[in-house]
Amino acid sequence: MSGQKRGGLYRITVDGVQQECTGVCTYHLGAPKRTAIIKSDGRPAGFSEEGVVPFVEVDVLDRAGLDAASFTRAEDVTVVVDLANGKSIVLSHAWYAGDGQGESEKGIIKSRWEGLEGNEV
Repeated sequence: MSGQKRGGLYRITVDGVQQECTGVCTYHLGAPKRTAIIKSDGRPAGFSEEGVVPFVEVDVLDRAGLDAASFTRAEDVTVVVDLANGKSIVLSHAWYAGDGQGESEKGIIKSRWEGLEGNEV
């Protein structure tokens, strides 16, 4: 049977430049977060909505050719994550939103991009 792969390997590019990553990639398309409103009798009355910024988080492998200072100042970029299940997550008009924290033991930079729009393709 085809189409059974649900997770696993992924590929990420930032403005067309493929990044070497490790670990899990986490993303959110920016759909509103809904929270139940509970009446004084303990029953639900409905919900409220709160905006959520679309984002992609991943650990990027630090390497000699990566200019970490420029990398962590990126803005108005397009971030594309190609997932193992055949979908792509596209973050448009994105900026680097992480704190640029590097980790020497694993040789990574903890990275987060936030954007104006997140889409599933």
